[in-house]
Amino acid sequence: MADTETVLANRQDGFLRITLNRPDRLNAFNEAMHHDLRELLADARTDRDIRAVLLTGAGRGFCAGQDLSDRDMRDGGEAPDLGHTIETLYNPLIRQIRSLAKPVVCAVNGVAAGAGANIAFACDIVLAGHSAKFIQAFSRIGLVPDSGGSWLLPRLIGEARAKALTLTGEPLPAQTAADWGLIWKAVPDADLMSDASALAARLAAGATTGLGLTKQLIQDAADQSLDAHLDAERDAQRQAGRTADYREGVAAFLEKRPTRFSGS
Repeated sequence: MADTETVLANRQDGFLRITLNRPDRLNAFNEAMHHDLRELLADARTDRDIRAVLLTGAGRGFCAGQDLSDRDMRDGGEAPDLGHTIETLYNPLIRQIRSLAKPVVCAVNGVAAGAGANIAFACDIVLAGHSAKFIQAFSRIGLVPDSGGSWLLPRLIGEARAKALTLTGEPLPAQTAADWGLIWKAVPDADLMSDASALAARLAAGATTGLGLTKQLIQDAADQSLDAHLDAERDAQRQAGRTADYREGVAAFLEKRPTRFSGS
């Protein structure tokens, strides 16, 4: 896993740290960044030595969404097919994050706007620096929320707040996002990366199969009946109970010692 012009990759403590790296454009997405990020996430899916992912941004912002310099129509050019862009670039990325059977931590530094905000919300645990802001900027340019925003937001904070954020495009401060339950917590800017790295390392040292199954159960719960979900819990518990990590967890409990999960 090598750095590219648009993303940086760094393995540490059992997790993969991915840094969006177009700081001069507030890490706004172009096609190259989509390709490079998705390639790293695909590698993380299959690499057994990577047991968690930490996603963040370089410079003074996390991600400003789509790079609108790729959408300049002032010369009267034909409007792009944004449905094609969503179908081929943003939707696959959101599906990749949500389906990754390993925890994905997001550390939001500075602004997270448009698709950048919704990509953060698609991650499993989101920490943000106190100076961070989340902006549903779509209405400001005549568009609708994408990257799962109109699905995630009402589930996380309710319809009233979701509509207000998306229709007005007003910035949401990190602390308010945490108070509303939109993210896990807001932390001092100086502590953001150390706190996020410690969390990713903690998750990477956990029982990987059990954590991945837990992630999937919680994501699926909103669209299932209780009866269906009880069956899903049964099946997931059966799978988790056959792992080496479960055996280790029981042994560590009985021997009154810290666990040494292998991720298998």
